[in-house]
Amino acid sequence: MISYLKLFVIIIHTIISSVFALTSAIVDRSFKLYFVVSRYFSKGILLISGIKVETSGLENIDMNSVYVFVSNHSSQFDIPALQHTIPVSASIVYKKELGNIPLLGWQMRLGPYIMIDRQNTESALGSIEKAKKMMSEKRFSVLLFAEGTRSKTGEVQPFKRGAFYLASHVGFPIIPVSLSGTNKILPKGKFKIQKGTIHVHFDKPIETKDMTSRKDELDLMEKVRNIVIENIKKED
Repeated sequence: MISYLKLFVIIIHTIISSVFALTSAIVDRSFKLYFVVSRYFSKGILLISGIKVETSGLENIDMNSVYVFVSNHSSQFDIPALQHTIPVSASIVYKKELGNIPLLGWQMRLGPYIMIDRQNTESALGSIEKAKKMMSEKRFSVLLFAEGTRSKTGEVQPFKRGAFYLASHVGFPIIPVSLSGTNKILPKGKFKIQKGTIHVHFDKPIETKDMTSRKDELDLMEKVRNIVIENIKKED
């Protein structure tokens, strides 16, 4: 019963936050207010759910730099945890289907986030160009979940090339992000929220300026995945 009450409060909190985010995206195209609302939203979600977040590796992030954050993904709580802990303004790359959700999807479409249609190559390339422009002109970092979808088991799935194709074309460093604990709190396909602690680790930046080939992208993809897995193992 308590878990369903939490879920109800989370839904109300999400609706209210989405209205504020939608409004801020309309009136403030610098998106400074939007990111303030995003942090308020994520902090509220974690507080309502009784979830603690531990962070390490923040010393690896230069507040004046722009990054491609590449993370594993196993729970709906991954996004609130990262919105709460990433100390710079970071645009999230999200799948097209989420943009159709009333209020939540609408504010994502109007906000600084980047929608990608995984079934449409031309559209996906357009999203990469949008990300490149946003990173260069607005100095926003970008957050991607390299597995493409949530892991059902919590184990890190094979990474998809998209994040690394983006990194090679924008020329900004990649920061591998390891998330652990979220799968135990709310696994994919479940609705009952368990109390717990999420650990977020930010590894050292990896330069991408010298990447010139598909092989470079694939090698980087494997390197980042191994770093993520190793850091999760250390936490476990």
